[in-house]
Amino acid sequence: MSVLASERRGRTTPLAWLLVLGIVLAALNLRTAVTSVGPLLDQLAGALGMTSVGTGLLTTLPVLAFAGVGAVTPALARRVGEHRLLLLALVTLGAGLLVRSLVGSAPVFLLSSAVALSGGAVGNVLIPTLIKRHFPARTGIMTTVYTTALATGTMLAAAATVPIERASGDWHVALGVWAALAAVAAIPWLALLRSEPERDTGGRDAGVRRMLGSQLAWTIAIYFGTQSMIAYIMFGWLATILTDGGYSTSEAGLLLGVFTALNIPVSVAVPVIAARFRDQRPVVSGLVAFYAAGFGGLWAGPASWAPLWVTLIAIGMGSFPLALVMLGLRTRTPEVTAALSAFGQSAGYLIAGGGPLLVGVLRDWSGGWALPYTLIFVVLAVQLAAGLYAGRERHLEDERALG
Repeated sequence: MSVLASERRGRTTPLAWLLVLGIVLAALNLRTAVTSVGPLLDQLAGALGMTSVGTGLLTTLPVLAFAGVGAVTPALARRVGEHRLLLLALVTLGAGLLVRSLVGSAPVFLLSSAVALSGGAVGNVLIPTLIKRHFPARTGIMTTVYTTALATGTMLAAAATVPIERASGDWHVALGVWAALAAVAAIPWLALLRSEPERDTGGRDAGVRRMLGSQLAWTIAIYFGTQSMIAYIMFGWLATILTDGGYSTSEAGLLLGVFTALNIPVSVAVPVIAARFRDQRPVVSGLVAFYAAGFGGLWAGPASWAPLWVTLIAIGMGSFPLALVMLGLRTRTPEVTAALSAFGQSAGYLIAGGGPLLVGVLRDWSGGWALPYTLIFVVLAVQLAAGLYAGRERHLEDERALG
C-alpha cells in the first residue's frame, strides 16, 4: 500500500495522516461504553429497575465482549476487510450507545450495551493490526498515539458523564453524548474505504487456533491478562482501599481521578521507550518494580503517603501499553499480529475478569486486606515471569525454529 511505500521512502502522505486521525478517533471511543456507565450505575439501576444480578452482568459484559468478539475479529477482517470492519465496528458501537441512552428497559439496556461493547472489542484487536500493516517502521510511536488516545477517551467518559448528567438533568443525555463521538470517529473510515488493504485469504494458518500451540502467544496472553487484572482491581477497589485507610470519600475519589489521569503520560512514555530496544525485559522488570513498591506502600506504608503509592502503581500500569507494543514487536506480518492480538486479548481478558470478584471474596472472608494484597503480589510474580519470556527478542513466526 502507498502508506507502507511512503514509509520506506521516509515520507508521510495525506493518506497516512488520515489513518492517524482515524486511529486516534477510533481509540477515543473504545472504552466509552465501559467507563460512562460506572459513575451512574446506582442511578441507572434505580431508573431501569435493574436487579443486583443485572448490575453484576452489566459490569461483567466488557470482559465477555472483549474476549468473545475479539477472538473472531481476525476471521471477520479476512471476510470483510480491515477498514470496512473498523467502520462497521464504530457504527455498531455508536448504535448500541444511542439505543441504550433512549430506553427505559433493563433487558434492552443490557442488550444494547453488549452491542456497543462488541464494536469496541473489534477495535481492540484491529487497531494493533492496522498499526503493524500501515506503520511497520513506527510501531512504538503509533502505539503511543493509540494508547494515549485510548487512555484519554477512558478518562473523558469517566470524568465527564456525571457533569453532563447534572447540567442536562437527564442520564439519557449523559450517555447519548458518547454515541455522537462514535459517529464522528466513523467519518475518516468512510474516506479510508477506498484504500482498503488487500485481504490475505491465505492467512488462515495464522489464525487464533494456531496460537493455542504457541508458548510465546500464551505468555503474551498471560502478561496481558495479569496486567488487566491489576487494572480492574485498582479501578474497582482503589477507592475502598483508601477509605479503609482513613481517607474521606471525596479524597478517595480525587486520588482515583489522579490515578486515571496519570495513565495518559504513562501511555505516552512507555511504548516509545519499549520500542527503542529489541529486548523489552528491562522495561517489564522496571514496571513490576513500580507496582511492587506502590502496592507494598499501600499495604504496609504510611497511609498519609497514599498519593505516592498511587503514583507508583500508575507508572506500573504502563504494562498495558507495553503489552500492546509487544503484539507488534513479536510478529512479522499484520496477519499474525491480528491473530496474536485476538488471542492475547481474548485469553487475557478472561484471565483478568475474575480478579475484582476474588479480591472482594478474600476481603469479606478475611475481614481485611492481607489476603487481597497477597493475591496481588502472586499476580505480579506471574506477570514478571510471563513478561520476561515474552519480552525477549523473537518473533512468533520463528517459534518452531527457536524451539
